[in-house]
This record gives sequence, C-alpha cells and structure tokens, in this order.
Amino acid sequence: MKAKNLSITIDGIDKKILRKLMEDARTPILEIARLVGISGAAIHQRLKKLEKSGLISGSQCIIDHKVLGYNTLAFVGVYLDKTMSHLDAVKLLKRIPEVLECHFTSGQWSLFVKVVSKNNAHLMHILNEDILTISGVLRTETFVSLDQQIDRQIQI
Repeated sequence: MKAKNLSITIDGIDKKILRKLMEDARTPILEIARLVGISGAAIHQRLKKLEKSGLISGSQCIIDHKVLGYNTLAFVGVYLDKTMSHLDAVKLLKRIPEVLECHFTSGQWSLFVKVVSKNNAHLMHILNEDILTISGVLRTETFVSLDQQIDRQIQI
C-alpha cells in the first residue's frame, strides 16, 4: 500500500461524523444526521468526500485473537542479509498467518513484525521454523508483549 501525501481540511461537522464512526462504524447514517443536525443525504455526501480523499477507507470487523486462543503477542525485529530484497522477505512473511503486521524501519532492523501465537512454544516454532528459514534472514530479536496499555486511533 502506498502512503498518500495528501492533506485534507475537515470542518466541525466532518469531525462529529468521524468521531461517531470511530466510536461505532456501524452507526446508521440517519442516527449520525440527527446527532449532527443535517440531512442523511448531506452525511452521505460528506462520507463519500472523506472516502474519496483517502482519509477513511471502509470499516472493519476486528477479531480478538485471544478469543481464538492466540494469547501471546510479540514484536520481532528481523535482520536481513544485505543481498536479500526487503520486498521478497515481505512476500514470504505474508505467507505466515500469525504475522499480522510488517514494517520497514530505520535503525538496526530491516523489518519489524507483529506476530500472534498460542503460547511461547508456538512463538518459538514460528520464529525457528517459519521466519528464520526464510533465505536471507540472518537473525531476529523478539519482544513479548506482557499487556497492551493503549489502543487507539489518531484523535479527530
């Protein structure tokens, strides 16, 4: 996904709409219209404008990985051989279902990866059998999350 270097100006009405949708993306347009004090058609037009600008892109169904038994969350710094293409590594990491995110980084790691696993033994298997077997991966550095304290989006 390419980052967009666009800037959009949003007004107070847009902010009210966005705050309500960030609270609950399934809020009906007419409920938002009553809250904001404009017509449902105007809300719809504003949402289309915000989608077209790239500020918002649909809605999500968020799965709690712990409910599925994935109780260990870890962040893995991946060191790549200089000859290894970052894009090739990402392509291979995408094949590992427990890899939720992958970031190109500045600093000591080539990639920084977010991984869920059922337990520490499962995490060790993912590291040793999946990630470290990727050609060009020299080594990893793993940080296990003990508890997430903040989970939010940017404030509008």
